Amino acid sequence: MPVDYLKKILNARVYDVARETTLQEAGALSERTGNRVLLKREDEQPVFSFKLRGAYNKMVNLSAAELKRGVIAASAGNHAQGVALSASRMRCKAVIVMPVTTPTVKVDAVAKYGGEWGQIVLVGDSYSDAYQHAIELEKKKGLTFVHPFDDPDVIAGQGTVAMEILHQHQGPIEAVFVAIGGGGLISGIASYIKAVRPEIKVIGVQTVDSDAMKRSLDAGKRVELKDVGLFSDGTAVKLVGKETFRLCRELVDDIVLVGTDELCAAIKDVFEGTRGIVEPAGALAIAGLKAYARREKLRNKTLVGITCGANMNFDRLRFVAERAEVGEQREALFAVTIPEARGSLLHFCETVGARSVTEFNYRISEQSAAHIFVGISTLGESDNRKIAAQFEKAGFATLDLTHNELGKMHIRHLVGGRSPLAADELLYRFEFPERPGALMRFLTSMPPNWNISLFHYRNHGADYARILVGLQGPKNEKGALRAFLDKLGYPHWDETGNPAYRLFLA
Repeated sequence: MPVDYLKKILNARVYDVARETTLQEAGALSERTGNRVLLKREDEQPVFSFKLRGAYNKMVNLSAAELKRGVIAASAGNHAQGVALSASRMRCKAVIVMPVTTPTVKVDAVAKYGGEWGQIVLVGDSYSDAYQHAIELEKKKGLTFVHPFDDPDVIAGQGTVAMEILHQHQGPIEAVFVAIGGGGLISGIASYIKAVRPEIKVIGVQTVDSDAMKRSLDAGKRVELKDVGLFSDGTAVKLVGKETFRLCRELVDDIVLVGTDELCAAIKDVFEGTRGIVEPAGALAIAGLKAYARREKLRNKTLVGITCGANMNFDRLRFVAERAEVGEQREALFAVTIPEARGSLLHFCETVGARSVTEFNYRISEQSAAHIFVGISTLGESDNRKIAAQFEKAGFATLDLTHNELGKMHIRHLVGGRSPLAADELLYRFEFPERPGALMRFLTSMPPNWNISLFHYRNHGADYARILVGLQGPKNEKGALRAFLDKLGYPHWDETGNPAYRLFLA
């Protein structure tokens, strides 16, 4: 007999442990997209994720005998926390199987919430690996499996998110955007919305490297991925559920795919709008919302994005901050070749003009040409072509690296090394004020007989830029160099004798 999901959602027991979360207007994001953007803040839940809803609704519907035997769950981390907290509250033994790649913040939280009732097992590289091991343990130990997404009670628990959205905003809604891993959240949300407000679109969002649901819907059958990307670990699922596939095929209007840079930009969007930091999966719906609104040229529509999780490892923020500007189309990266001649760098900077330089890496390597890795602030994707054309017109061969993964991940950090042309180089570390014109002042004030053999700078959002410069000049003009440094007035340190420099660059 078909499941009546509307009835199951209306009768779901989630509020013993979960809370009704905020539907918050995102002012800056609304202004930028030209639409009214509302964030459903599931990152506000006690376990910082919506997963608590489905886990508890499943467990509260188990029989006394099943609870006595204990439960087992496989999870990428957030479902695990929901099961652990539910098990502790219901005084039920729970075995939690998670991939070894699960962020530490999630593993630690599972241990805290489960307390004496939880046992953690780390196996495999993805949710699918953990799931296979959990199935083996389920049979071996006679435990009850609490599926993270492919279960009607779990789906119904997640569907209460949609119930709250439509209660909190009773006006027109163009679309609700939902992250998809195995499909439990979007199945519950679509089941409720299409039963109550069928005119509202339900749009799924996946990463380009973990798009099992989209591939399955395109193929008309479930497709298992060989590998999944792990940046958005909460949605890293190789094979979607049978029931979630059925529901998505019937109820979901579209699926949008986004990349890592767009995801990092969305994390920043949520932070700027809420001062909350969501995990990659938690920002997935926001990245998809932005991409869909841009693609469909939406204006003055109400769009809802679900921030579904905030279990982020702090050290991952370094990567997010590095890639967010490119994801927002606010930074372009170029490889620019200029003549290795005095005045060329100054001419290049004059060509950049009033635009803000976000990164500048250079190391002398050839007698005739200099290769620069440069980042420049932009106002959008169309700016890239304008800047490249401007450089080419000035006589500088230019390669756009904005979407070059090798360039963004590795090359930017590898520009440099030892150079046979860097003889008698002096190395100075500077603090420049982080404002336009600081670099030009440096170049125009430098003694004319001195040459720059190394330049390394990256904007890190501080008041002062930390810059490393290699200088070459006549030995009898050290006095002129000292006068230049004194006149410049920027804090500086002579690092020529630094052992790290001697080992890797000198």
